[in-house]
Amino acid sequence: MNKKVILDVDTGVDDALGIILAVQSGEMDIVGITTVNGNVSVDTATNNTCKILQLLGVEQQIPVVRGAAKPLLRKPVFEHRVHGEDGIGGALRDMPVHTSVTEGFAPDYIIEQVLRYPGEITLIMTAPMTNLALALMKRPQLIHEIKEVIFMGGVVKGVGNVTPVAEYNMYVDPEAVKVVLHAGFPSLTLVGLDVTRQALLSDAHITELGDTPIGRYVKESTSDYMKRYFERNQVQACALHDPLAVGVALRPELVTTHAYYVDIETRSELCDGQTICDFQNRLKREPNVRVCTDVDADAFLRLFVQTLRT
Repeated sequence: MNKKVILDVDTGVDDALGIILAVQSGEMDIVGITTVNGNVSVDTATNNTCKILQLLGVEQQIPVVRGAAKPLLRKPVFEHRVHGEDGIGGALRDMPVHTSVTEGFAPDYIIEQVLRYPGEITLIMTAPMTNLALALMKRPQLIHEIKEVIFMGGVVKGVGNVTPVAEYNMYVDPEAVKVVLHAGFPSLTLVGLDVTRQALLSDAHITELGDTPIGRYVKESTSDYMKRYFERNQVQACALHDPLAVGVALRPELVTTHAYYVDIETRSELCDGQTICDFQNRLKREPNVRVCTDVDADAFLRLFVQTLRT
């Protein structure tokens, strides 16, 4: 049986690629896609999600549910310079949205689906954690009813990508992250920059995708995204941050994980959003997260390219 999943997204360039990977794999029963404020506003993220499903021809099969319009306590922080004003690099700018957004509120939808399929739902989060935090505030026992949570976020050994120490998804709503980290999930997997920065999509990979609707979309949507990555890292490529989280759900063996106690900084002038991983157990706390520490990047990139070519 295909794994039942909910994708929680703030659809920018790499969220969109993660959605495409999930759909094209044919190995996931996507019971819904929930959207949230993040890279772009929740309305833009919702529109982008609908456009991607239309591109793939599955807009009638996968519900899209709008979620939180702002972080729990903070003002929104958008990433227009990285993802473009529209969030997906100007690709699909002329596509009209004809997909109907499902009525409801994403945190409630997550609860409803987990109760409908107890012990079966994998939640793949590639966005700030606001929706899940709100769901947990309403139903704390959700931690025992969901199968697993896999989230793209944080960095445990390297540098940040929005501040010197913080990864973007964690920085936008660190209070929500703290709720999730301390909730007591038995299976919570962190796919952070330490591994996603090894999964680099190059021009050669895009050429492999061919002159197809998906191939053309990937090329156009990642054009400026690659330029921004080169400016910061002097590498002509772009990191597949969010698709790797989907890849971990599809093929857990792609990554090496270790159980650690992980927390997040929420009250620091310089370090808000920093993911703290207690490698040496100095805090004497029980591990609460499975942290991805290494990845077979070549195997993941083969999976990504082959899946998108099908």
